[in-house]
Amino acid sequence: MKRLITLSLMALVLTGCAGRTAYRESCGSQLDSAWRELDIAKAEGFAGTVSYSKAFSLLTAAKTQQQFEAYEGCTSKAEKARFYIRESRAGR
Repeated sequence: MKRLITLSLMALVLTGCAGRTAYRESCGSQLDSAWRELDIAKAEGFAGTVSYSKAFSLLTAAKTQQQFEAYEGCTSKAEKARFYIRESRAGR
């Protein structure tokens, strides 16, 4: 009985650890892409400075969440930032 409880607890702990890393790769790749796009947008001298500022703020927050292993929020913010980068490049 003790063995069954121990195995159950170990499985539960391992499942919890696996859940925390579900968005790890997505977070990293979204952040890398967004920072590259932001640099390109800056170099092009676009008109949408408000959207650029929003994107920069979102990327900063996403990087902070990545550091604290909040990968799902990081991915979400990086995707929103990429949207604002596209908007800024369109001059909106």
